[in-house]
Amino acid sequence: MDMNGKKLRVAFNSPVILGFTGLCLIALILDYVTKGYVNTHFFSVYRSSLVNPLTYVRLFGHVVGHAGMDHFLGNSMLILVVGPLLEEKYGSYNILFIILTTALGTGIVHMLCFPRSALLGASGVVFAFIMLSSFTCVRDGEIPLTFILVTALYIGGQVYEGLFVSSNVSNLTHILGGLVGAMLGYVMHKYKMNRY
Repeated sequence: MDMNGKKLRVAFNSPVILGFTGLCLIALILDYVTKGYVNTHFFSVYRSSLVNPLTYVRLFGHVVGHAGMDHFLGNSMLILVVGPLLEEKYGSYNILFIILTTALGTGIVHMLCFPRSALLGASGVVFAFIMLSSFTCVRDGEIPLTFILVTALYIGGQVYEGLFVSSNVSNLTHILGGLVGAMLGYVMHKYKMNRY
C-alpha cells in the first residue's frame, strides 16, 4: 500500500532495457550449461566467412554474451540504472536502434581490426548509454558541461587505457559505443526524436 491507500504493483516500465538484460542473462545461463559453446558460436564476434549465416548473428549477438557473472553484472547494473531513464525520454524504438547500431558498428570494426580475437559483452552499449545520457538536458545553442566532462573522463580514460594498460578489455569497443551514443544523442536532440 502507498500513502494514499492504493495497492502498489510492479510495473514493466522499460521493455527494451528489461528485454535486453533478460537476453543477456539467458545467454549467460546457456553459456554455463553448454560449457562455452553458445558464446563461441552465437554470442562472440570474430572474423569468419561472410558466407556463414552465423557471422551475421554474431555481429549483433555479441552484445548479449558475457564472459562470466562479474562481466554480466558490471554491464547490467549500468544498463538497468541508465537505460530506463533513456527509454522513458527517447522511447523504446530509439533505444533498440541504439543497441542494434552499437552492436553492428562494434562488431564490424572488431572483425576488421582484430581478426585473431573474439569480442563479447554489452560494454559498448553501456558507453553508448553513458554518452547519450549526457544529452538529456541539452538546450539549443548549448553544449552541456556534463557532456564535456563525460567525454573527457570516459572516452579519455579509454584512450589512455588502450595505449598504456595491458588488459583483456576492448577499449576500442568502449570508444566506439561512446561515439555512437554521442552521435545519436546529437541527432535525436536536433530532430526532437524523444517520445514526447
